[in-house]
Amino acid sequence: MRSWPWLRIGLLAGLVIAIGFAVAFREDIDPAVLEAWIAGFGINAPLVFVAVYALASVLFLPGMVMTLAGGALFGPVWGTLINLLGATLGATAAFLVARYLGADWVSRRLGGRLKELVAGVEAEGWRFVAFVRLVPLFPYNLLNYALGLTRIRLLAYAIATFVFMAPGAFAYTYLGYAGRQAIAGGEAAIQTGLIALALLAAVAFIPRLVKRLRVPATWLTAQELAGEWAGDSAPVVVDVRSAQEFTGELGHIDGALNLPLDQLAGRFHELPTDRPLVLVCHTDRRSRTAAKLLHARGLRDLHILRQGMTAWRASEAVR
Repeated sequence: MRSWPWLRIGLLAGLVIAIGFAVAFREDIDPAVLEAWIAGFGINAPLVFVAVYALASVLFLPGMVMTLAGGALFGPVWGTLINLLGATLGATAAFLVARYLGADWVSRRLGGRLKELVAGVEAEGWRFVAFVRLVPLFPYNLLNYALGLTRIRLLAYAIATFVFMAPGAFAYTYLGYAGRQAIAGGEAAIQTGLIALALLAAVAFIPRLVKRLRVPATWLTAQELAGEWAGDSAPVVVDVRSAQEFTGELGHIDGALNLPLDQLAGRFHELPTDRPLVLVCHTDRRSRTAAKLLHARGLRDLHILRQGMTAWRASEAVR
């Protein structure tokens, strides 16, 4: 049993040495030599490329070089798919390495605001992964390891990584393809280059779009809300349905404050500012709109009951 800590320490030391060696010599990587070497594998080139891309992700080598090379070697369509496979495999490998080597150690030592931050990331789950893949706030390689230290589910992480890296992967893969076309010359080279620039502009706009669409609130399940409600500092439940719905078939949560969405702006003064707010509607469409409105008015401790009263009544049946 005592061998396991030493095994992990040995693996961690080996990984750090490998990363240090790779980073020290990454400036010596010649994209043209890399492309020629991979192309030499013929029909097996895509498999070799995916493996090299995955290894590069684990060792903190620049993914941009690999993505551009994938576009030049395999074209915009197949290149995007191959790049995504390599990037997702590498991201998943780094995620698993971090989870095996450090997740338990980190979870035992988290406290204060950092613990709350990690808990928020875990509650968002695949949605957080989707957000950071579309809006690259953190370096790709570092993020793969950092997310492995959380309790986000592996399958959700891998699928969200593959799907939400796709826009950027396609744009940069096409840029690599355009570079190859430009070197080859021909009448289509200019058109291909203009398309590549348009795709890059579209990808640059994605972070702004995502920030506009992102709901500034955390999500709660009915079970989580029931637990919060029973706690010492219960949140204020704000039901944003109409008065008729509030007293209708689904009823309402005991103690909830009914502020219909169309009246919310004019009754903002009725909301407490020193307690968490949980927004509730029939499902969660109006709650999302209410969260954006309240966030714009300066409220930050906002939560949404996922699937609203529908989920609450269903949970009552099993409680």
